[in-house]
Amino acid sequence: VIFKRKHNWIMCFIYLGTFGSFLGFSAGFPLLIQTAFPAVNPVKYAFLGPLIGALTRPFGGWIADKTGSGAKITQWVFIGMIAAVFGVLSFLPSETQSGSFWGFFACFMILFALSGIGNGSTFMQIPVIFLEQHQKYAEQGLVSPEQARLNATREGAAVAGFSGAFAAFGGFFIPQSYNFSLKATGSVTAAFIGFILFYAVCLLLNWWYYSRNGAEAKC
Repeated sequence: VIFKRKHNWIMCFIYLGTFGSFLGFSAGFPLLIQTAFPAVNPVKYAFLGPLIGALTRPFGGWIADKTGSGAKITQWVFIGMIAAVFGVLSFLPSETQSGSFWGFFACFMILFALSGIGNGSTFMQIPVIFLEQHQKYAEQGLVSPEQARLNATREGAAVAGFSGAFAAFGGFFIPQSYNFSLKATGSVTAAFIGFILFYAVCLLLNWWYYSRNGAEAKC
């Protein structure tokens, strides 16, 4: 039944932006360091990003619980990720500048931290969204309140599992986007511009459906 639920697919897309980014950045970070900064040994630094992302994940859920709104935390996460990607672009080497590894590294650590926080906040959103949706069905007399709660629990759990599996594609798409960008343009800049556009879409979807006043499933 979750494949018929609009919010399943919206949250899959948003979770691809948080958990998918974490997986993709983790998978592609060593290659990216080696490509952009050949003099740097990626083995020394590549593990730090996934470590930071894993450590910050619980804080996303904790902050969302404290503020009572996972969507607002997710909103700020995507704003921060867009800014961090711009930072990464500014520190990459180009024809006009040699680049700065430490600036690039710092911006990427911010990306990892934000993706971890976003993992927690988006995961908090899913059960709230489906509970609200099924409570509306109960208010309309379509099901009993007890059945509505049961259905919400079942569907929320199923969506959480499916969205996690869907977001795993990020582990494939992000490294592939680096390769495609390098082959097409000779640099990874195009890939990062694509990330900015993708995060902007995630930001708009989250704001429209979950964060703004009067949102369909405010959470």
